[in-house]
Amino acid sequence: MNASNASNASSVAQIVKAYDVRGVYPDQLDDRLAELFGAAFAEVTAARAIVVGHDMRPSSPALAAAFARGARARGADATLIGLCSTDQLYFASGNMNIPGAMFTASHNPARYNGIKMCRAGAAPVGRDTGLAEIRALVESWLPAGAPEAPGSAAMGAAAMGAAASGTAATGEAPETAGTLTQRDTLEDYAAYLLSLVDLSAIRPLKVVVDAGNGMGGHTVPTVFAGLPLDVVPLYFELDGTFPNHEANPLDPKNLVDLQARVLAEGADLGLAFDGDADRCFVVDERGRGVSPSAITALVAARELAKHPGATVIHNLITSWSVPEVVRENGGTPVRTRVGHSFIKQEMATTGAVFGGEHSAHYYFRDFWNADTGMLAALHVLAALGGQDGPLSELVSSYDRYAGSGEINSTVDDQEARMAAVRAAFAPRDGVTLDDLDGLTVATADWWLNVRPSNTEPLLRLNVEARDEGTMARLRDETLALIRG
Repeated sequence: MNASNASNASSVAQIVKAYDVRGVYPDQLDDRLAELFGAAFAEVTAARAIVVGHDMRPSSPALAAAFARGARARGADATLIGLCSTDQLYFASGNMNIPGAMFTASHNPARYNGIKMCRAGAAPVGRDTGLAEIRALVESWLPAGAPEAPGSAAMGAAAMGAAASGTAATGEAPETAGTLTQRDTLEDYAAYLLSLVDLSAIRPLKVVVDAGNGMGGHTVPTVFAGLPLDVVPLYFELDGTFPNHEANPLDPKNLVDLQARVLAEGADLGLAFDGDADRCFVVDERGRGVSPSAITALVAARELAKHPGATVIHNLITSWSVPEVVRENGGTPVRTRVGHSFIKQEMATTGAVFGGEHSAHYYFRDFWNADTGMLAALHVLAALGGQDGPLSELVSSYDRYAGSGEINSTVDDQEARMAAVRAAFAPRDGVTLDDLDGLTVATADWWLNVRPSNTEPLLRLNVEARDEGTMARLRDETLALIRG
């Protein structure tokens, strides 16, 4: 696929995912297409003003500028906030109460880029909340067949002409284009986060932070400035080619450097951020990863101390320890499907104070129900620094069961392999089944969940049990069924 293929209707379907836009630059997502997405975004959200930010990938500034041009062609004023983390963009959208767009491919390799979009107040834009309409509008502005020959500007001009004029069923063109301004929100973002968690009285802590050459290298120095923290930076240089390791801490191999440095420094803990710094992973003083479910439980307990009796959201692959801790602290746990759109929707419906996923996404009512790894990190620092014990001891009460982590398997027929798992476990005594998200099989002593990927021929397996031996046995048995 050459660069011109990014600008035809058939290619748009390949890059519009359930929650965002994601593709290879410039083959699948180029500046012209970003401009059309900006116009469609302004049209679908009926925005009079938008805010746009971007990560450190080489292609991100041009894509962000193109998106803003498209929105301005539809009459929306655009504020560019430049380099930022995704949760910094959510802050700007919430604080300014206008729709926003973040250019990032998160933890994906360097050749990718993408767009995460939100409505005013950081409300999510996903397949069922506007993204399908945005996709349809962009497709209507592009040729259905083969693109123009490489180097031809005719298609881009015609498409943008349609977008600007409103001839693609979007009504009359605005009389004037929107304005363009630039604004730096980093200091305001940091001040807002620190207003939510009091770290003024914590004991001094030594923390190693692995930014993975991503946006954590941009936000951490400002957020942590002035706190009683001895910060050891690891890969803070902003570099969208990711020269040291992928900015995906969910993969254990990308935590190896952080774990070694925590031990070498005798640090109290380590923090690892993904590429757009909306997720945070934690390593204890022994260099061992702390389960995101344990972090979810820890933060839930802290939020419930401030908001007694509140609701806490957790997805169905978080540990049993999460709803247990929520109930023990007087809260109401609510179980949802995996995915930020489901978490945010349930938080809005229930008024939940906090939500957590085992993928290390953490959502806060005080942060417009949006996810922010940085705020979760501040909670961990406050909890650790507010007592004298090590992190491993602090989180031990929140990490109660043996878990497999998520295991992906490539399969030829997702439905057939799911059916095989159901058939194997359904007849067994004491087993319950539910289909909230994939298939969950549970007994009093263990549970497992098998979910199909929406975008790849994969099945995802998570297993948890009261002991390591039972977990390993169920993991291996279920993988054999999945892999045939």
